[in-house]
Amino acid sequence: MAFRAVHAEWGTVFAHLPDLGCGQAWEAVWKVRPPAPITCAECRHPMYAKTSRAGMRFFAHAPHAPDCEIAREGESEAHHLLKLELAWAARDAGAHAELEVRAPDGSWRADVLASAPDGSWRIALEAQLSPITDTDITARTERMRQHGVAACWFSDRPRPPWLGTVPSVRVAREQDGGPLTVAEGLVRFGSTSWRRVQATALPDFLRWVFNGQAVPHAVKSNYAYEDGLRSLPVAWTHPRYIAAEETHLAEEERRRLAYEAQAAIRKRRLDARKAVVREGNAARRARALRKAVEAEEAAGGMSAASALREKAVRRRGVRRAIAYLGREHGVTATVGWSVADPCWAGGVPLVDGEGVPVAVFNPARRLLRGQAYLLLAGMLLLFGDELALEHFSRYAYGAPKRPKDQRTEVVKLDFCACEAPELVAKIEGKQFPARPGPATASARPPRSTSRSARCAAARTSCPGAGPFPPVSRTVRRRQAEAVPARRRQIF
Repeated sequence: MAFRAVHAEWGTVFAHLPDLGCGQAWEAVWKVRPPAPITCAECRHPMYAKTSRAGMRFFAHAPHAPDCEIAREGESEAHHLLKLELAWAARDAGAHAELEVRAPDGSWRADVLASAPDGSWRIALEAQLSPITDTDITARTERMRQHGVAACWFSDRPRPPWLGTVPSVRVAREQDGGPLTVAEGLVRFGSTSWRRVQATALPDFLRWVFNGQAVPHAVKSNYAYEDGLRSLPVAWTHPRYIAAEETHLAEEERRRLAYEAQAAIRKRRLDARKAVVREGNAARRARALRKAVEAEEAAGGMSAASALREKAVRRRGVRRAIAYLGREHGVTATVGWSVADPCWAGGVPLVDGEGVPVAVFNPARRLLRGQAYLLLAGMLLLFGDELALEHFSRYAYGAPKRPKDQRTEVVKLDFCACEAPELVAKIEGKQFPARPGPATASARPPRSTSRSARCAAARTSCPGAGPFPPVSRTVRRRQAEAVPARRRQIF
């Protein structure tokens, strides 16, 4: 429906005005014979006055109307009523208001065009009730701005999604039949955040807009948490609140720079203290390493040390650790002579060809104190499996905290390093050929934990120490048949 038309004698007439905007009564164009000479403002096709069942007055096109924008799009009653209230509020605020004003080139059409009596400014008051995308509403606002016309969009829907994309507000009625008030989109700046302004009468808001006391602003600070308050990117506010926000942001930037400067000073001091600590730790670790080398030289060749060394070589996983050092680190190592020295914390020292310690295998956390703590803090610690490493990493009573730069690795080498391993199972002191079973060492049943096989070359050339995964049931059955039942014992 249309609410504006052109009379042949009276000019533009408006159906919503009591005097049609020209000093004439509605009855002068409604149900008169012959029909009143009124035409469409867009297509100039004849129109006639009508009244809806609710009493709404409007103009309708006569039959056979051309493709007219007004006839094609039409207008809802709610949209027209909101336009009327915007026009009345603009007039109450002291502005000149005109409905359905088109641009000279036809690129836009304002629902209500409010202008100053002296023509110094123009603002389009747009009623938007139907859905619209952010892109479309921004493009329409930009087209008006290019012609020197500002825009403010209004909606009485509960939560219009485009609110805040362009200069806009949400209007509502506090009670049925009451005047329209601005419920959302008008904000003020507190000490640190934006807050909503209480419900403001629509004429008062438009008066602030026309006088420059309310301007659109791209919000930079946060919104205070309030029930129903949304963080709108663009809101209306007083210029002094914009200045207050700028002052707050400048103070925040000053505080941030001051904090970063203090943090940089603290970091330099902390780095200097850490450097002193690292230098001290390096000196103490170097002294501990020199003492360990001296102890290694002193124990070399002693009969007691030789016996302990041979015993340490046979410890489970030691040969695997030596092979792991050669494969992963390219170090040819062997078991040191000073195995019994407490500086190794119960672990097995691994030294290179010159007698310098390069790693320690399976140290005990509870023995890691004193000289052992200083020595092992800067050395590579090897462990036979993840469980041993977990036990070492776990805090033990009486043991100091682990150094942050301590290196620990788990020996990752197959049980046998031979290309074609020859596995044997020992039963009653005799060796029988065996082959690995389908189960892994971690998944084998508890009763088969002792039924394991070893590499036949483990004592000579193979660095693998075993034991290997459980032997298969077929091999165990064949081995059991060769031994009397009462003397059967697998270990």
